[in-house]
Amino acid sequence: MDNLYSQILKAKTNDKKLLAILLDPDKIVWENLGDLISKINQSPATHIFIGGSHVKTNILDELIIKIKQDCDLPIVLFPGNPSQISDKADAILFLSLISGRNPDYLIEHQVKAVPILKQTQLEIISTGYILIESGNETAVASVSKTKPLDRNNLDLVLATAQAGEMLGNKLIYLEAGSGAKQAVPLEIIELVSQNIEIPLLVGGGIVDLQGIQNAYQAGADLVVIGTAFEKDLNFFNNRH
Repeated sequence: MDNLYSQILKAKTNDKKLLAILLDPDKIVWENLGDLISKINQSPATHIFIGGSHVKTNILDELIIKIKQDCDLPIVLFPGNPSQISDKADAILFLSLISGRNPDYLIEHQVKAVPILKQTQLEIISTGYILIESGNETAVASVSKTKPLDRNNLDLVLATAQAGEMLGNKLIYLEAGSGAKQAVPLEIIELVSQNIEIPLLVGGGIVDLQGIQNAYQAGADLVVIGTAFEKDLNFFNNRH
């Protein structure tokens, strides 16, 4: 089987849009897990991302094992810190928060994660993570103690994404933040997608199916849906 990154690259080449459902282990209601997995199986999702800014529960392994029993989608870790690593997943987004200047999230957590990652078979996908200002302080901004980039400063956002690409990141992830009031502006998605070669991920603040389509049309290769699906498991059945 191709590795996950190769599949993402191939999808980009073929203009096949990808969709990840982001699950926060702290918000999982175990009694409803079967229903949750069933709704994911019925959805157009191509990947499951697992992670959150505040993951306190020690249930990552168990959660992934249970999902894999009933779902064939690849599971990708989206870690807030090195404690959120499980060798039961298929891959990990090795994130560097390049929109901020807090060294903990640029390199320190990554260094601490290396000995753990070396013990696993996880596919490691280097990802430049860019937080875009979204109208309220999101969990990522609060935990990482960094300020998001101004949503109106398109030149800075683009230069940050291009710096991530030049540094060797394999993906760029534009993030409005979990539960963001406003999604990443479409003009930012369009500008970045037209000026980088690597795949572009977009997430945060997307509340309906039209929002997903808009992000795709603007140039996102993979859209991440989290809060909207958490709040409404019938999200993908709603034709609004």
